[in-house]
Amino acid sequence: MPQKEKIQQMFDGIAPDYDRLNHLMSFGVDRSWRRRALREIITPGQPQQLLDIACGTGDFSLAQARRMHPDSHVTGLDLSEGMLAVMREKVRKAGLEGRISCEQGDSEAMRFADGSFDVATIAFGIRNFSQREAALQEILRVLRPGGRLVILELSVPENRLLRWGYNLYFMHFVPWIGGLISGDKAAYKYLPASVQAFPGRREWTATMTRCGYANVRHRAFTLGLCRMYIGEKSTTVGSFPHSSH
Repeated sequence: MPQKEKIQQMFDGIAPDYDRLNHLMSFGVDRSWRRRALREIITPGQPQQLLDIACGTGDFSLAQARRMHPDSHVTGLDLSEGMLAVMREKVRKAGLEGRISCEQGDSEAMRFADGSFDVATIAFGIRNFSQREAALQEILRVLRPGGRLVILELSVPENRLLRWGYNLYFMHFVPWIGGLISGDKAAYKYLPASVQAFPGRREWTATMTRCGYANVRHRAFTLGLCRMYIGEKSTTVGSFPHSSH
């Protein structure tokens, strides 16, 4: 797994073209995955404090803000200042400055107090974390008892034929088109490779449980191209480990 600094620099570099390439390479299906995840995130009629980790250019933070109670708030957190610069402009254009704040920071060592958030989300970013278990435990710390973590992540299909087509597309076409548009072919070689390297659903749900999450569950979208993982913080105080920095 590349060092945080390399990841940060890579995302800073591709930030201006990131949204366009994301939608192009997923044929726009990534929007429907986010919409489906929102059902697990937003509690209608109830103010919530939401934390969107690895928020990137803010697509998911904006989607949350548009659906949530007027007294709710989304905090976007990302390592890449380049991505956050794009996000701030999108938030400004949407007129949502009062409902979304975004800041540069590391999910493995967050400044937030224990129990600050009702829900934490990570959309297509967990595979880039260098210390995933440390991040999971730190997220658990900042969730209130009964709070939820909702993760969306790209996945390699389990069906053999689908996997062959997936590998052909993501390992060859994606780096070519990504390099053509962004000028950084290496970044778009890394992105599909990072999906290949991410643990399978059984291993990842076991990891979340081991890190202290209760009622861990999983759903596959679009024939397993995307997976949603949900875990909850137990309402029993002191049951689970805290992160050590």
